[in-house]
Amino acid sequence: MAESTLIFNVLSFGAKPNGVIDSTQAFLDVWTAACASSDSTTIRVPQGRYLLRNAMVFKGDNCKSTDITFRIDGTLIASSNYRVLGQANNWLSFEGVTGVSIIGGALDAKGTSLWACKLAGSTDCPNGGATSLSFTNSKNININGLMSLNSQMFHIVINGCQDVRIQGVKVNAAGNSPNTDGIHVQLSRNVAIFNTSIKTGDDCVSIGPGTKDLWIEQITCGPGHGISIGSLAKDLEEEGVQNVTVKNALFKGTQNGLRIKSWARPSNGFVQGVQFLDVVMFNVQNPIVIDQNYCPHNINCPAQVSGVKVSDVVYRNIQGTSATAIAIKFDCSSTNPCSGIRLENVSLTCRNQEVLSLCANANGKIVGTVQPNNCL
Repeated sequence: MAESTLIFNVLSFGAKPNGVIDSTQAFLDVWTAACASSDSTTIRVPQGRYLLRNAMVFKGDNCKSTDITFRIDGTLIASSNYRVLGQANNWLSFEGVTGVSIIGGALDAKGTSLWACKLAGSTDCPNGGATSLSFTNSKNININGLMSLNSQMFHIVINGCQDVRIQGVKVNAAGNSPNTDGIHVQLSRNVAIFNTSIKTGDDCVSIGPGTKDLWIEQITCGPGHGISIGSLAKDLEEEGVQNVTVKNALFKGTQNGLRIKSWARPSNGFVQGVQFLDVVMFNVQNPIVIDQNYCPHNINCPAQVSGVKVSDVVYRNIQGTSATAIAIKFDCSSTNPCSGIRLENVSLTCRNQEVLSLCANANGKIVGTVQPNNCL
């Protein structure tokens, strides 16, 4: 017989589904109650809009339960005054938890006014902004069917975690929203992202140092800046990125498609064992790019040489259209050239002009037909 599941309803803890009265304390109280039990526990969030004005931390250090499910049928909304959350790093943060699932629901972080402040170049905006949903130092995490809307900064961050499954997630923010990465993964292993649609103003998925065994499949990206490994070489001492697979991806009107980027400065970081498989590009500015001289806006560039070694990167069955003439660009480090780059059945075209590939310090081979012509 299956063990019984305890059910806690946020309404019983004083949460108000009217979007007006702050429910922060009710959500913290229901978490404390769920943690106090060693049983499997479900926290029900019925239909309605729940105002969560303050930054909230759900800590796992006093949790007896290793199976807590948030079943969300409503929408969690942040304060429309961005200063309330703007000083916090995270809006909803899980720290040191095990066996937490978030099923369904929507997070509306009301980020548009903060973006407007930043885009206007005002010196008066909070520096940064809050990530909508963050998991740190956690394991056995499941996020299924969640929607993240208009985050102030990153939508979802997975940091220092293991065994994470994200599926059926939708991320939505304007194409000009600053620093609104869809899903950011770093210092984590065995993370899988399936069947996810991301529209945002920065990287759809950004993959930071210390990411190992990451699988991304059935993902749609655009608007956005593509799927990026990096930026790396922020620090001299940095963990590498290893064993990353992206499969069945669609990029629509994005700034980049498949990108690996590192700053031009010394670092012991590396990228090793990456597969980009079965990808369609539709009007993508930079479909395939390795940029080891990364320096956005060309301000305060380190102007050194990247210490990051990029090796064993496969691009297989990549097709579609580039919005610029340079469809493939491998700008690798002169002291640590890219090695083991493999282009296999790549077909990229550009309306009205011939497509080109540019290579510097890149070694590898081609298999099958590759268009634009190979420069490895």
